[in-house]
Amino acid sequence: MCPAVNILAVEETKEKEEQNESRYQKGVRHLCESGINRIPRKYILPVSDRPLIVKKEEKNYQNLNLPIIDFAQLQGPNRSQVLKSLAKACEEYGFFQLVNHGIHSDVIQHIIEVGKIFFELPFEERAKYMSTDMQAPVRLGTSFNQNKDRVFCWRDFLKLSCHSLSSDILSLWPSFPVDLREAAANYSKKTKFLYQLLIGEILESLGIVNSNENNDSQNLKEFEDESQLLVLNCYPSCPEPDLTLGMPPHSDYGLLTLLLQDEVKGLQIQHQEKWLTVEPIPNSFVINVGDHLEIFSNGRYKSVLHRVLVNSSKSRISVASLHSLPYSSKIQPSPELINKSSPKLYKDTDFATFLEYLSSCEHKSKSFLESRKLIN
Repeated sequence: MCPAVNILAVEETKEKEEQNESRYQKGVRHLCESGINRIPRKYILPVSDRPLIVKKEEKNYQNLNLPIIDFAQLQGPNRSQVLKSLAKACEEYGFFQLVNHGIHSDVIQHIIEVGKIFFELPFEERAKYMSTDMQAPVRLGTSFNQNKDRVFCWRDFLKLSCHSLSSDILSLWPSFPVDLREAAANYSKKTKFLYQLLIGEILESLGIVNSNENNDSQNLKEFEDESQLLVLNCYPSCPEPDLTLGMPPHSDYGLLTLLLQDEVKGLQIQHQEKWLTVEPIPNSFVINVGDHLEIFSNGRYKSVLHRVLVNSSKSRISVASLHSLPYSSKIQPSPELINKSSPKLYKDTDFATFLEYLSSCEHKSKSFLESRKLIN
């Protein structure tokens, strides 16, 4: 074959690959709207990383009922027992379901509804908010880290920075659907208040503060100023769900994540070396320990690997509210939890360090947290 023909063929292949890559960067919804009955190679995981599709008769053994914490009972006579249950859930599972949390079901339904409507908008409207800048105050994106992922996951997301709800920030948020800004701002305020109550209970479960003493205000004050990121996730129905994932195995970077699921199953956590599907409970939150809380607790409370399955019949929406200290704050093991028998296990860190790590390499499993360990 003539060398010129070879060069032309290579150039055509390269051009086609670039066109496909540009297409994938536009998101899974856009891909589905173009009409597909097979998933592109870009989304196909290596065989070893693919989800195991469980047979119907085995499903009952693969579902997980997480520990349930009744938040209302923390204000009642069973408080001490509930605190013990909270500590056990954070130690053994890194996850729990929170019920009777005080956020009205209308607030919960509203944010789910506007999320569904937003992802159903025409691509041209959604595309106004597309960005690969990981620090953008509003960002529509896809996969897990579309800048680095070699294999894309079956997920689109809208991230809203909520540490400030000033008019300048809100004006950057999507204007359609018309009630998205109101719904997201209201939901942000409610979850932020719930987080502040919940982190106080977690500090008490660690023995760092005592609700009967007045000298713990300084320990609590450290957590009053926080960063909050609201992430609306869309997992479209997938023609070949056994070949891909909505999100790969990972742990969350912050202190706590408050996750709201719709009625469609998909979230799995790794427990006792098995992947187990979390059963959704209406109007509840799935709460999980983040890497920062594992560091702060000096390893007592564990951030746990979790992932998201997709399915061939239904799209799935979830809303994650991720909470930690301000971006510039240092996260370090609490001095109250360090002694001769429990030496310091982690380096000090901050959010900027996490972003730098995430932008420089492909984030897998608990790789960031592993990079913070002093003792292996």
